[in-house]
Amino acid sequence: MASQRIVEACELVDEALQYESSWQRAEEHRARFGGVGYYGTSVGAIRASLRDTLRRFPELTHDEITALSSLLWAADVYERRLAAVILLQSRLDVLIVSDLTRLEGFLRSGTVDELSFVLARDVIRPLVLSLGDRDRARAESVVARWSESESPGLRRAAQIAAADS
Repeated sequence: MASQRIVEACELVDEALQYESSWQRAEEHRARFGGVGYYGTSVGAIRASLRDTLRRFPELTHDEITALSSLLWAADVYERRLAAVILLQSRLDVLIVSDLTRLEGFLRSGTVDELSFVLARDVIRPLVLSLGDRDRARAESVVARWSESESPGLRRAAQIAAADS
């Protein structure tokens, strides 16, 4: 269970995303991507809400960052899931090889291909490339397993993560 601090951080992000929403943008995203709910928040507003939240909670640990990303991802709302990806992208320095299990869960539950693509390109691939030899070998074996998956999202993520690695 997430700590009260992480729940509060998630609520701050969610409130900001809803405050910055636009029904017109939500309709455009729904028509373009389908599959989930939409607030219609711009990427800039998502980044700003995360920046403000991380300023309010500057000492978030690895476990808190990953828990916050999971709470954000838990809602089937495009902007919250994109916020989870951007959060992880901005804190790649704290991610470790075992986080691939959580990221695999995100990929399996993803209903918008664009989010899976961004997660693979901007989080998974840089994570794999940043790991030391032993952890990188473990990560590459996970990615290789994904490439054999029945899940098209996992196979696609494996292709992106393995590109030029």
